[in-house]
Amino acid sequence: MERSSEDVTREQLIADFKAVVADAEALLKATVNQGGQEVAEVRAKVQESIQAAKARMVEEQAALLARTREAARATDDYVREHPWGAIGIAAGVGLLLGLLSGGRR
Repeated sequence: MERSSEDVTREQLIADFKAVVADAEALLKATVNQGGQEVAEVRAKVQESIQAAKARMVEEQAALLARTREAARATDDYVREHPWGAIGIAAGVGLLLGLLSGGRR
């Protein structure tokens, strides 16, 4: 089975956060017994990892926003092309939700 780009992106995001956690743990270990140059180097590495993860999150947020807008456009196009079908679907979903929520009382 071929992996989608979304799966690869999620895996990369997870890997980025694992790197941040590993760097943070290294920072904690380094600050317990030592100070000076080594601590500064580890802190710089942690800061780079956090910035990379944040940049990746911004990219993912932008991609998600673009996909959401495209889905909204597609839905709008469908409703404009098939108004009665959209009304039927909405009524069916409303009826189903009404039956489900009425059965819980």
